[in-house]
Amino acid sequence: MQLFLPELFLLGGSLVLFFVSLGEDKGKLAKNMTVLIGAVLCVLCAMGINQDGTLFYDAYKIDFFSQFFKLVIAAGLTLVTLATGDMKGINGKIKAEYYLFMVISTLGLVMMVSSVELLSLFIALELSSFSLYLMVPMRDEETGERQQMEAGIKYIMFGIISTGAMLFGMSYLFGLTGSTYFSDLVPAMQGMFHNPIALLAIMLFMVGFFYKLAIFPFHFWVPDVYQGAANGTTAFIASVPKIGAVAILLRIATLANPQHADWLITMLMVVAACSMLYGNLSALVQTDIKRMLGFSGIAHAGFVLLGVLTLDELGFARSTYYILGYVLMNLACFLVICKVSVNGENVNRDDLRGLYKRSPFLALVLLVGMFAMAGIPPFVGFMGKFMLLAGALQADHLPLVIIGVVNTAIAIFYYLSVVRVAFAEAPGDRPDVDTDATTWCVGLVLMACIVYLGIAPNQLLDYASQAMRMIM
Repeated sequence: MQLFLPELFLLGGSLVLFFVSLGEDKGKLAKNMTVLIGAVLCVLCAMGINQDGTLFYDAYKIDFFSQFFKLVIAAGLTLVTLATGDMKGINGKIKAEYYLFMVISTLGLVMMVSSVELLSLFIALELSSFSLYLMVPMRDEETGERQQMEAGIKYIMFGIISTGAMLFGMSYLFGLTGSTYFSDLVPAMQGMFHNPIALLAIMLFMVGFFYKLAIFPFHFWVPDVYQGAANGTTAFIASVPKIGAVAILLRIATLANPQHADWLITMLMVVAACSMLYGNLSALVQTDIKRMLGFSGIAHAGFVLLGVLTLDELGFARSTYYILGYVLMNLACFLVICKVSVNGENVNRDDLRGLYKRSPFLALVLLVGMFAMAGIPPFVGFMGKFMLLAGALQADHLPLVIIGVVNTAIAIFYYLSVVRVAFAEAPGDRPDVDTDATTWCVGLVLMACIVYLGIAPNQLLDYASQAMRMIM
């Protein structure tokens, strides 16, 4: 029972939130309970960080790898709930249900990182995904936005297609190996990479996680969902689920033997290059900040793959470091978006004019977040990109390194254009932005983490490397 304590706690918290949602106007209570659930979950995951064992006929594994990612997911839930404030863009009558689905989605992610069997992995992935599908159309129409229904439909339709492809790949993996356990799949697949069916099976299996990470060409849902969903919903979708997706992608990558996986490395190189180019070039012309962050997220997913395609422990650790840094700098940007938005409406670039006068603290948070996204030292984005590009260069992927450097230069333009608007233009008749104590605390924590991890990355890299050793 102790091995399964974080999951049991989340399940109990979901039940409590369900009963809270039966009342009327319980949104504030549900939000406070979600923060409490996230904080307690962090403590439980930290206490069990060194636990080891298996559950459910060895389909569910507890080790440092799974507990490390559970701790990060729990921290992400807490930060998102605090950063998004009162969820001004969500209908007040269903805010309690909204937080319920957020916690259920987190439960699915926590279960996903411990799943070492295909069916348990699929169940956890769908538990997380369907909660997100329901959160997108819960946006309040009083904000003047009408894209949430279209965004919700696109999200679930593309999600169903990717799920179908992934299930098809799972069926092939089971047919080829006679097992659904990762421990059996790894040795059984080592001698099959010359088999076209085996290649097709792994590629189809990876579709579901490419979809979660918004990797080209499974990215089509991103800009519309980011723009159509409420600001807080987008902040959650853009951060916490990506942690779980990277964790499982790394588990899947261990199926490949580097000596016989040239085809896999080539595929990852192509999708990484396409993701970086498409994401950054599309972000150049965006004026809606969330839509811009959506396209940039596609580019950042391409950078994550630079570590995955090395198929070694250090590359996996660098990808882990980068995705955690991305979550921090992404949340810093969304903290500003949620506070600048008066009634939960979308924020355009012009809405940030003169932010340094309207709210100097939020302007500083925005500057740190955007500089980190752009890969400017000494922030975590620079160190993450530097390590990933250095690793790819050591692995003799020079063309991909050149593409990555060029894309970093492209990204600097549109990130700094947002900073220019916030610091170099007059606010005009735009109102001042109020910042409460929670905003100050969350903003300071995010900025401190972004700077500290950029200056001293070794400790997090050591933890990530230790986690990777558990699955190699």
